[in-house]
Amino acid sequence: MTPTSLYAADAPKGWLPWGAFAPLLLIVFVAASDITASRVLRHFHLVNAKGDPVSLSGLYWFLLLTFILIGLVFLGWIRLVERRSLATIGLVGSHRIRTFLSGHAIGLATISGVITAIWLAGGYTGAGYGKAFGSLMVPLSISALLLCFALQSSVEEIIFRGWLLSGIARKFNVPIAVLLSCVVFTLLHYGPKQHWATTTGSFLFAAFACTWALRAGNIWGVMGWHAGWNWLLAVGFELPVTGLNADVPALLVKLTPHGSVLLNGGTRGPEGSIACNVFFIAGIALLLWRSRRPSS
Repeated sequence: MTPTSLYAADAPKGWLPWGAFAPLLLIVFVAASDITASRVLRHFHLVNAKGDPVSLSGLYWFLLLTFILIGLVFLGWIRLVERRSLATIGLVGSHRIRTFLSGHAIGLATISGVITAIWLAGGYTGAGYGKAFGSLMVPLSISALLLCFALQSSVEEIIFRGWLLSGIARKFNVPIAVLLSCVVFTLLHYGPKQHWATTTGSFLFAAFACTWALRAGNIWGVMGWHAGWNWLLAVGFELPVTGLNADVPALLVKLTPHGSVLLNGGTRGPEGSIACNVFFIAGIALLLWRSRRPSS
C-alpha cells in the first residue's frame, strides 16, 4: 500500500478517520441529513412518504435543504474535527470558476450525446419541441433548477470525490480509495428492485468522476460536469434524473421511453441504460489514456 495525498499535501491538524471507517461515517452523515430534511419537507407536504418530491416546489426544497444540510455537516467535520484545509479535498487550483463552467459545458454536451444516441437507436419517441418557452414562468423555474442542481452536484462531488476519496487514499492507496468511493456512491443511489444496468451505471458514473478528479488534481471540473449533466437531463427532455422528475415542460424536446429498459433506462432515466454504461467506460478509458500519454 502507498498512502497518497491526492490534491494537497497539507497534513490534517486533527483526527482523520481510519480508512475503513470513513465510508461508514459518510453513510451515517448522509442518512442523518436526509432523514432530517425529509421530516421537515414531509411536514410541509413537499415530499411523499418515500421522500421523493411531489411537485416542482418540492424538488427545489429537496435539493436545497437536503444538500445544504449534508454540505454543512461535512464542512463542519472537515474544519472542526479533521482540521484540514479545503485544498486537501480537491477545492484547489487556479481559474476555478472557468474550470467549473468548462466542466458544466462538457456535462451538457455529454448527456445530450447519450440521449441522442438512445433516441436514434429507437429508445425514445419525440414530440413537442421547446415547450418550456410557452410560458414566462417555466424558463424562470428552469433557471432556478440550474442553481439547485449546481448545489446538489457540487456537494456530492465534495463528499465523494473530495472528502472520501482523499481520506481513504491517505490511509490506504488510490485504487482502494476509488473502489470504496464508488461502492458507497452506488449503495446510496440504489433503489429497490432496480435493474442491474442502473446499478452498474451508478458505479461507472462514480468511477468516471473519480478518474476525472484524479487526472485534474481537483474537483472543480467534475463538479461542473455533474451539475450540467443532472440539470439538462432534468429539464431538457422531461426525463427522470436518478428516478426524480422535475415536472417542467421540456427545454429542448419531450422524449417518451420506447422499447427495452436496457436501451432507455425506464423509470430511472437514461443513466440506467446500456448507452450510458458504454459512455462511462469509454470516458474512463479516454481519461486514463490521456493521463498516461507523454506530454509534448
